[in-house]
Amino acid sequence: MSSPSDQNNDEDVTSTQRFADDLIDDPKEGLDEEELSAVASLPAGSALLIVKRGPSEGSRFLLDIDLTTAGRHPNAEIFLDDVTVSRKHAEFSRSEGQFLVTDLASLNGTYLNGKRVESAPLSDGDEVQVGKFKLTFYSAHPGQP
Repeated sequence: MSSPSDQNNDEDVTSTQRFADDLIDDPKEGLDEEELSAVASLPAGSALLIVKRGPSEGSRFLLDIDLTTAGRHPNAEIFLDDVTVSRKHAEFSRSEGQFLVTDLASLNGTYLNGKRVESAPLSDGDEVQVGKFKLTFYSAHPGQP
């Protein structure tokens, strides 16, 4: 019989293992010329989400306001039209130059790099999964080519 701490470790592995095989190995290597140019020309204080997998693969969403909602609701700034996405699924917020992703009590959850999160800071190359959509996050870096 395993101890409760062993069970918790097994649960952690099980909960993230099902997504680990789906993670994009190095998201920056997968960018084409147009995407590289879009990331390089981001205005200061903004960020870009690129759909790398899902029904809208290749779509890009600019994060240039303090609060951006993502969901299946037609009024969402990031409209993701698929039944695996809740009407109000997640939000991307900007505060003091840092972006966060926050799940809005969605049915299927929001995942950051294969791990379910309620709220988490974002870094370049992070993969956010909302339903079937896998979006890669890139922030502006002023002064860098």
